[in-house]
Amino acid sequence: MERLPGFRDFYPEPLPHKDVWSADLRQYIFTKWREIARRYGFREYDGPPLEPLELYQLKSGDELVEQMFNFVDKGERAVSMRPEMTPTLARMIAAHERAYKKPIKWFALPQLFRYERPGKGRLREHFQFNADIIGEADVAADAELIALLIDSLRAFGLTAEDFVIRLSSRNAWQDYFSARCHDHAKAYEFFQIVDKLEREDPAKSDEKLKALGFSLEELNHFIIAGEPTPELKAILDDLAARGLGDFVKVDYHVIRGLAYYTGPVFEAFDRKGEFRAIAGGGRYDNLVKLISGDKVNLPALGFGLGDVVLFELLKARGLLPTCDSGVDVFVLIEDEELRKPSLKLIQDLRSAGMVVEYSLTPAKSDKQFKRAQELKATHTAKLEKSPGGELVAKVRNFKTREEKSGPPDGVRGLLSV
Repeated sequence: MERLPGFRDFYPEPLPHKDVWSADLRQYIFTKWREIARRYGFREYDGPPLEPLELYQLKSGDELVEQMFNFVDKGERAVSMRPEMTPTLARMIAAHERAYKKPIKWFALPQLFRYERPGKGRLREHFQFNADIIGEADVAADAELIALLIDSLRAFGLTAEDFVIRLSSRNAWQDYFSARCHDHAKAYEFFQIVDKLEREDPAKSDEKLKALGFSLEELNHFIIAGEPTPELKAILDDLAARGLGDFVKVDYHVIRGLAYYTGPVFEAFDRKGEFRAIAGGGRYDNLVKLISGDKVNLPALGFGLGDVVLFELLKARGLLPTCDSGVDVFVLIEDEELRKPSLKLIQDLRSAGMVVEYSLTPAKSDKQFKRAQELKATHTAKLEKSPGGELVAKVRNFKTREEKSGPPDGVRGLLSV
């Protein structure tokens, strides 16, 4: 029985072969994300992996439906596995925003599902670090969020030589469009063309633009000039004051194809251009109002950082950690008459927060020692009886090979020396 295309199995290290993913590495990534988010004062939330299909249709129309795992459930409801987290967040905020002081700073680590053709950096499921700020209209919130994204990548050892945040503005593009075209019905089509400029044949883009009254040459001039708007200038100054100016640049190629973005938008890319976007986000001030049926109107902004491209980037830069079992102590039971007091020692050490392993059944000493080596335990411990009949604990450091002895209730002290 094989897994479905575009989905992953996560195994503990060491991995049986290269076509499976590391559960240890996933936990490492999650831990880093949580540490950085909490450092910035963000609180964790979560929602159901199954939502009404209407929730996503409200946000993105029917365009996204083709990329969803959607179906009619046994209650005759049209539902979908969540393809993104922001609509769930907007629904939750709309329902209970009065219970929280503003601004609301939340993050989540959802597993998301999209029915797409699997490829490099893209699967049919992935985990994502979502961070959002709700209830703050000032661009200081945009700078705060981008700083969080930068630190979320720096936490893995990436530097300004590895990635850059490309900063743009939907307002700048809206002003550009409105100054040259008064038919606002064409705006969405225009933005979609701009969003694909770097991925589509220039001649084809030029043809589409001319049909709307624009030209590729004119657009390229605007993009290359890269003149920051006042809101982008404020964000750049904020990040520069933090010492993060080297990580961000204005790039009007970024427009974010989804229709709901309303202000500054940004994407993170690796400097060498080897991968698709690492992360993306921006301001979406109208979404909570839309999801609530005009009952709640709160400005909002957020980003999503996926685990698949991040893994590929860390691998390419040699920044993947060495994952092992993390065993602190392997308790050797060489005398079966001492199994019960050894179990008491094991339980005491585990209660003290240590990772402890031992042989569940009787085994020869060399076999137990070999197992301790396989698990890369930092210490071994064993109980023996002294000539006077008292229990003595012996602790050995695997790295230094130094052995110390003491009473069983003093093993923790011997481990810390």
